[in-house]
Amino acid sequence: MAVEFWTSGRGRASSGDPSVFTSARQAQRAEELGYDGITFVDSQNRASDCYVALTVAAHSTTTLKLGTGVTNSYTRHPAVTASAIAAIQAESGGRAYLGIGRGDSALAHLGLAPHAVPAFEHYLEQLQGYLRGEDVAFGETDVHVLGLADTPDASRIEWLESSYAKVPVDVAATGPRVIAAAARHADQVSLAVGGDPERIKWGMNVAREAREQAGLDPEIAFGAYLPTVVHDDPEVALGIGSPGLSLFARFSNMYGDIVGPVTDTQRDVLTKIHDSYDMHGHAREGSAQSAQVTQEFAGSFGIFGPPDYCVQRLGELIELGVTRFFITGTTLDPSHPYSECSERFVNEVAAQLR
Repeated sequence: MAVEFWTSGRGRASSGDPSVFTSARQAQRAEELGYDGITFVDSQNRASDCYVALTVAAHSTTTLKLGTGVTNSYTRHPAVTASAIAAIQAESGGRAYLGIGRGDSALAHLGLAPHAVPAFEHYLEQLQGYLRGEDVAFGETDVHVLGLADTPDASRIEWLESSYAKVPVDVAATGPRVIAAAARHADQVSLAVGGDPERIKWGMNVAREAREQAGLDPEIAFGAYLPTVVHDDPEVALGIGSPGLSLFARFSNMYGDIVGPVTDTQRDVLTKIHDSYDMHGHAREGSAQSAQVTQEFAGSFGIFGPPDYCVQRLGELIELGVTRFFITGTTLDPSHPYSECSERFVNEVAAQLR
C-alpha cells in the first residue's frame, strides 16, 4: 500500500492573527507542495468551522484529500457528522475522509472532559451505519408528543450519492480502550502515541488483538499523528515543534495514568506535561507544557532534525506497517519564517519514502 503524508490546516484561529491565509489558500498550498491530504481541526471555540473550511478547500483543489483532524463524538449527532462529511465527499468528487476522536479542546472549552469510551464506541457504530446508507435504530424517542399522522421509525441519510464511495472513518486513538474500539469499528486506526517504534508496535498489537477477539480479520490500516519538523539544527526544530509535541504527548497521560510502554525519561516528561498542562496554551508557543519537553524526550515522541534523520525515523515506522502520516508542527503559510520546513519535508523527506 502506498504511503501518504498529510498536513494540517486551520480555519480562522483564535490567536487574533488577522492573516488572510485562508482555508482555501492553505489547501492550495498543500496541493502545490505535494502533500497527499490536509485536515482541519474541529474545535468550535478555537478555530472556525471545519466543514466550511473543507468545503472551500474542496472547490480550491483537484487531487488533495480532505479530512477532519479531528472531529469528536459529542458536539454533533452522528447523523449530522455523517451528513456533513458526505457533503464534502460529494463536493470534492470523492476525496473526503473523516478523522474522529473523543474530543479534547472542543470539549474542554465547553467545560467537559473527553467523551466516555462506551458512548464513543456506540457513536462509531451509528456513524458507520449512516455513512453506509443504512437505517440506524432510534433509542427512546418523544416525537409522539407532537401527535403527527406518521413519523420515521428509524434514522437514515436519504440523500447519499451512490456514485461516490462510502467516506472512510479514521479514529485517532491513544489509550488501549479507544484503540480497541477503533479497531472494531473504524476503517483505519491512527495512533497518537508518539514516534517511538515500541509504542507504535504496542498500539498495533492492541488493535489486532481486539479485532481477533471480535472475530474480524486482524489486519487493518494504520496511520500515525506525528509531530515532525525538518531542520538542520535539531534544537531549532524542537523549538518550532514543541507546542504540538506537548499537545500530542498529553494524550498518553490524559488522566494522570500513562498508557503504553515508556522509559523512565518518557514517564518523567509525560508526568510533567500532565501536571503543567494549561488549555489556554493548547498548541501554542511559550506554554507551560511545551517548556517541559526535553531534547531526549522529543527524540522518541516526535521527529525533529535533518532530512536524512527524518527519513530514517519515518522509514522505521513504515516498515512496521504505518501507511498514512499526519505531519504536524509546521505551517503552510509561505510568509512564516519557518514555512520552508513544510517544503523541505515534502521535497527532501517524503520524496525518499514514497
